[in-house]
Amino acid sequence: ILIVLLIRSFLFEPFRIPSDSMMPTLLDGDFIFVNKFSYGLRLPVLNSKIVSIGEPQRGDVIVFRLPRDPATNYIKRLVGLPGDHIVVRGQNLYSNGERVKVDMDGIYEGHGHDGAQLATEHLGKADHQVLYLPDRYTRDYDEVVPEGHYFFMGDNRDNSRDSRFPEVWFVPERNLVGKAVRIWLNWDL
Repeated sequence: ILIVLLIRSFLFEPFRIPSDSMMPTLLDGDFIFVNKFSYGLRLPVLNSKIVSIGEPQRGDVIVFRLPRDPATNYIKRLVGLPGDHIVVRGQNLYSNGERVKVDMDGIYEGHGHDGAQLATEHLGKADHQVLYLPDRYTRDYDEVVPEGHYFFMGDNRDNSRDSRFPEVWFVPERNLVGKAVRIWLNWDL
C-alpha cells in the first residue's frame, strides 16, 4: 500500500476523461496515466515544488486543478505560455502574431459529433488532431498570458470549456498536476 501511495503521490496517477472536450485525442471515458514529475516534484497536499525537472511545452496535454475550484481536475492542451499573446478568431488560432498552421483533414468519422471537421494542428513541436463543429458558436479570444500562468484549449475546439471562459481563465503554475502520457484503458463505444 505504501508503494502505491508513493507512486500516486510523486510519479504517476490514473485519471478518467470526464467529457468529450479533448476529442479526437481523448474520448469521454478513457482512462489515462499522468506523469506527475514531468514539470517538477511536488509535495502532496502542500503542493510545494521541491525539485524543478522540466517546463511545460506548447502542445502538451496536461491535467490541472481548476483555479476557481482546486478540487476539480481538468485536462486540456497547453496553447499559451507565460507572456504569449493568444488570439482566437473563428477557427483560427494565433500565437504571438503568427497563425498556428492547421491542415484540414475532412469529416470526422469517429464516435459522436457527426459532420465535425477534422484537422491537424501544428502547435510547437506537437502535431495533433482537432475538431471543429459546424453547428456551434466559436468563442473568440484576445489576451496576453500573465507571468506564472498558462492558457489551455480543448482539442474539440467548439465544445470545450477552457481558458477562453472566465471559470477556467489562466491557470497558475502551481495548479499543474502533470502531463498526460498514456491511455491505459479505452471503452470503444
